[in-house]
Amino acid sequence: MRQKPTYTAEHAASGVRASLPAIETWPNQYRGYEITISIPEYTSICPRTGLPDFGTITLHYLPDKKCLELKSLKYYLLAYRNLGIFYENAVNRILEDVVRACRPKWAVVRGEFATRGGMRTTVEARYPQSRR
Repeated sequence: MRQKPTYTAEHAASGVRASLPAIETWPNQYRGYEITISIPEYTSICPRTGLPDFGTITLHYLPDKKCLELKSLKYYLLAYRNLGIFYENAVNRILEDVVRACRPKWAVVRGEFATRGGMRTTVEARYPQSRR
């Protein structure tokens, strides 16, 4: 008989409060334009299995007074490489940290994760949440 996997509260919260590099910003000089950043080499670790997860993170936002500095964003995302975190938590954590860093008018973070076990997963988080 197959044993059911046991997911604990510890698994669920893994990585959510981890210390990550700061995302730097620079003063925006223009208004009314959108920025899309695609990161096709995202990787993290499944907190339950310890196996690597791969995917593409796409960040789309309307800057207000600050824009994200790309080098710091790259180092921030590279820190996920050895972090145990579920897809859903990673996408929401990235959105929270981006919003905290640059206070955009709106932002969308979309994670498209590589097929695993015959399933492909896409997770999308929005700020503000009512934006659709």
